[in-house]
Amino acid sequence: MNNSVLLKSTFITFLAALAIFFSPVMGENKAEASTIASEDITTTAQKFIGVKYRYGGTTTAGFDCSGYVRHVYSELGVSLPRTSKSMYDTGTAVEKSDLAVGDLVFFNTSGSGISHVGIYIGDNKFIHSMTGTGVTTTDINDKWYWGSRYVGAKRVATVE
Repeated sequence: MNNSVLLKSTFITFLAALAIFFSPVMGENKAEASTIASEDITTTAQKFIGVKYRYGGTTTAGFDCSGYVRHVYSELGVSLPRTSKSMYDTGTAVEKSDLAVGDLVFFNTSGSGISHVGIYIGDNKFIHSMTGTGVTTTDINDKWYWGSRYVGAKRVATVE
């Protein structure tokens, strides 16, 4: 093979690799539309209370916050992206005063944008996996920590 053909082949392979690398993954930032009973959300979410926190965790051996939320919704037939930031880019924005069971609630715990996610379960409570505690229920307006770090909420499924 002469140098010209080799160079052209290498260049085309490089362009194809770039196109694949920079192309969006289908459905990566979109939640699948679904209708779920509110009691199914709370029951599914609460069955993991006590599972330990594990950075990057996505299984019952240990969850990080987004791994937990994604796992719960997966059991309910809803596909979500992997990270809290990418989850924040899905669904429909919901005002705090209009929160409903199943809404995803987002927090800035790092000082640099969305860094934590949980599932709203009603009565100003959300369920999430947090460092040092694992899966637990917390008051969304907690004056010591969570209340001041609340950023917003998204609705990713129709809940009855």
